[in-house]
Amino acid sequence: MELSEHYAADILVFFEGKPVELSLYEGFFDRMCQLFPDAAVKVQKSQISFYERHLFAAASVPIRRKKTWPEHCLLVTFGLSHRLESPRVAVAVEPYPNRWTHHVLISRPDQIDGELMDWVREAWSFSQSKR
Repeated sequence: MELSEHYAADILVFFEGKPVELSLYEGFFDRMCQLFPDAAVKVQKSQISFYERHLFAAASVPIRRKKTWPEHCLLVTFGLSHRLESPRVAVAVEPYPNRWTHHVLISRPDQIDGELMDWVREAWSFSQSKR
């Protein structure tokens, strides 16, 4: 995985005061490294973005949350050509025709499972097909 020289420090700042979310992110990051060793990671103000040719996934801490969402969670975001019909999808929006952005809440390490990573792999494939 391609990381900036300040990645470790940037991650600590991003998750400052959020040890549960940091732990969840570390589990997600480990899986991303296994599946996408050539990807690049960019820590930004509001999200951590994963790229190859294009952005294909992101992780963030919810800023605006619904009352039903867990207090401590990680939001995993990815785009697909279709809407996923799954109770695991917290929010799905279609910002452009046939481009659906999905947000999945992760509040436990066991939720970083094969199903989630299959969706991220599909998002990677979808991003590779963009011009």
